[in-house]
Amino acid sequence: MRLPRLIRLLPFLLIGLSPAVFGTSEQQTDDDLPVADIQTFAEVFERIKRAYVDEVDDSTLLRNAMRGMLGELDPHSTYLSSKDFKALRESTEGEFGGIGIEVGLQDGQLTVIAPIDDTPAAQAGLQPRDAILRIDGEITDRLSLEEAVTLMRGDPGSEIDITILREGENSPRTVTLTREIIRNESVKSEMLEPGYGYLRISQFQNGTGQQVRDALQNLSKNAPLEGLILDMRNNPGGVLDSAIEVADAFLDSGLVVYTEGRLPDSDMRFSATPTTAAPDVPMVVLINGGSASAAEIVAGALQDQRRAVIMGTTSFGKGSVQQVMPLGNGDGVKLTTALYFTPDGRSIQAQGIAPDVEVVRGRLEVAEGNDFGIRESDLSGRWPTPMVARRREQPAASR
Repeated sequence: MRLPRLIRLLPFLLIGLSPAVFGTSEQQTDDDLPVADIQTFAEVFERIKRAYVDEVDDSTLLRNAMRGMLGELDPHSTYLSSKDFKALRESTEGEFGGIGIEVGLQDGQLTVIAPIDDTPAAQAGLQPRDAILRIDGEITDRLSLEEAVTLMRGDPGSEIDITILREGENSPRTVTLTREIIRNESVKSEMLEPGYGYLRISQFQNGTGQQVRDALQNLSKNAPLEGLILDMRNNPGGVLDSAIEVADAFLDSGLVVYTEGRLPDSDMRFSATPTTAAPDVPMVVLINGGSASAAEIVAGALQDQRRAVIMGTTSFGKGSVQQVMPLGNGDGVKLTTALYFTPDGRSIQAQGIAPDVEVVRGRLEVAEGNDFGIRESDLSGRWPTPMVARRREQPAASR
């Protein structure tokens, strides 16, 4: 097909529709696509094909357009290549090759949200809000989030150089890390003293809910628990179902979280069940600016139901729901489709969970400010705040 004809047909080829769907300029409904904008897109496509310094194939241009279309919506919507799609599944299953770090974009700059426990990134001392300037010498300014993640992953035993700039420091530093298979055990527990347990959740994976129940049973096997510390600091989130299961382990009734979106199936409500692993144990929950998403759901539910005292600093504030949708070509789309709300109707989005007792991060010689971590509100393209609950009067749906 010759280029001029391709350009003329491009609007219809892109979406598989006939020209009649577009309507006319005289009579255009809300469902009609904007003809002028589609024509401008086709013109830009043609200019690139004709004049760009290097020849670029049509498939690359169209995929780049789709990436840009999703990437400009918010920091969490993205186009996933088949390789990225596979990597996303691996990360939720709890095993992948890399350095063990959760990253995001702050004003277009690749930035550490939280290192994962017991990984090369944590052992090297990387901290929330560290700006990542280079990955193996490649400047990160023009990399997408997925491209940066792909660069950081690799074969176990291979080395990677990460150049970071830490807040409060004048010059960057380069850290050499050795990639490992990241088998992230998301739950750890120990007895601090008789009757008082410590439970650490570093990330929410597919089996986290059951791991929490097993850990609670192990902690209380010799004697009933008299108190529990639930540590979710620097927990970047993960699987929604696991967050609900964890909250359910401490609640015997009431709402855990609900979501609202444009599509009917995006409006969901999740409630606790009577089967509870630790219904009456006094609890303190630790959070900070690296606690995000699923961790905020648990903290918000326990706070609203007066089940636990929340201690630390305000959490990250990622209150949006992403659905991963496979495409026919083997790629996928991760798309923001709804927002989370706590049982009392508070939006988590860009607000975070404020602790009942604020404990700022400090050093022996001087206390630091509490705003040490990157939060959702810092990300470019984030949703505005706050979102107001609209349909809380709807009856609870089963899960």
